[in-house]
Amino acid sequence: MATTKTNAAAAELTPKCLTLGNMNPNVKVMEYAVRGPLVTRASEIEKELEKGVKKPFNEVIKANIGDCHAMGQVPITFIRQVLALVSLPELLEDPRFPSDVKSRAKAILAGCRGQSVGSYTDSAGIEIIRKHVAEYIQRRDNIPCDYQNVLLCAGASDGIKSVLKLLIEKVDGKTPGVMIPIPQYPLYSASLAEFGMEQVGYYLNEEKNWSLDVSELERSIAEAKKTCNPRAIVVINPGNPTGQVLARQNIEDIIKFANKHKLFIFADEVYQDNVYAEGSKFFSFKKVLVEMGEPYSSMELASFMSCSKGYMGECGLRGGYTEVINMDPEVKAMLLKAISAMLCPTVLGQTVMDCVVNPPQKGEPSYDLFQKEKQAVLDSLAVRAKMVADTFNSFDGFSCNPVQGAMYAFPQIKLPQKAIEKAKSLKQCPSVFYAFQLLENTGICIVPGAGFGQKPGTYHFRTTILPQPEKLKSMLQKFKEFHESFMKEYN
Repeated sequence: MATTKTNAAAAELTPKCLTLGNMNPNVKVMEYAVRGPLVTRASEIEKELEKGVKKPFNEVIKANIGDCHAMGQVPITFIRQVLALVSLPELLEDPRFPSDVKSRAKAILAGCRGQSVGSYTDSAGIEIIRKHVAEYIQRRDNIPCDYQNVLLCAGASDGIKSVLKLLIEKVDGKTPGVMIPIPQYPLYSASLAEFGMEQVGYYLNEEKNWSLDVSELERSIAEAKKTCNPRAIVVINPGNPTGQVLARQNIEDIIKFANKHKLFIFADEVYQDNVYAEGSKFFSFKKVLVEMGEPYSSMELASFMSCSKGYMGECGLRGGYTEVINMDPEVKAMLLKAISAMLCPTVLGQTVMDCVVNPPQKGEPSYDLFQKEKQAVLDSLAVRAKMVADTFNSFDGFSCNPVQGAMYAFPQIKLPQKAIEKAKSLKQCPSVFYAFQLLENTGICIVPGAGFGQKPGTYHFRTTILPQPEKLKSMLQKFKEFHESFMKEYN
């Protein structure tokens, strides 16, 4: 006992090598709203409920993050069967598995050293999967794709950060800046803070269904050039958190703007399968850029895809790809060198990506079930997208644009002045105050608009559309009851 006390006392007296005062300041300032303080509190409430603490609700509904399977989405059979076979090759002899599943698994295992997914792969990923990705992109865009421009990654986030790092260099003494949409996905603000780069926000036009206005892009870059050197522009299409799908003309305008200002384009296209609204259609930036011809078709572009979204929702398996086009060959060599330091992306994630880009074809035994399951997920999401927007628009003081795509709604709330003053007295953004009140009273966890950025004087939040239909109806009813009570209290 005495020894334990002595060790504890010694530990207190020994100064720490690493402290808040001498650690990387960039890490201290970075924030990631979708897993911020509100989510921490939601997890605490879950533990309180487990211990029998009485609440006005019996479960926490985490509508803060696009985690499909956590919200009850059933995995796609074909994907899980291929994963099973590559993980346990002895199942290749099992008659329960269709022949096309076996052929996919054998091709992947053949690309693995030692025929095992437990081995390291090439840093850019298994060659046969990269070739399948290139074929998928070529089918999608009707434009040639070189598999050597395809890099597999551990989720799109990993690929985005790998390319973003290439821009960390002062030019003419100015810090590099990256243009990002406001509202934005917090990966970008967090990564820019971590890398010591300037965030150059441009506001999406909420009145025009979150489209991009070139006049706003020009305003933003002119302001930014006073303090930094803007080097890239990020576009998220379909949008997160806003759920819009950009029209082709809007994409052309953005490409012309990027060309005018010599900006590298980051096209975050992870929701390309999630398009619901009538009249909306996904166009890849690569397709539009190439079809516009010179000088646009020679512009540098990195586009990103993931197996975490779409109809797959395999978030935890961390699969994705990056395609880079028109990158300086010497810079591309440096990118490959940098990713080699991370050895390779998870091989199971690579396997899921292969299933996405090389799905069952007509005539193969898995085709009918695959199509049925895929369409059921997307049809259900389309119904839920409409349900969420329509319901929020029925609330007093709410306005919500149609959820054309992706997995989120980003409604605006007109908060009473009394609520705004209460939030300020607590040193909270009013959107944060509202979200905390919602969580404590209903168990519904959303992300306040402050975490994504919003025009000054406006208040929003992001919620996923992912709860299964019955749970979503229940959640929206609880939300309505809370909102009516909140407005009554603060009006």
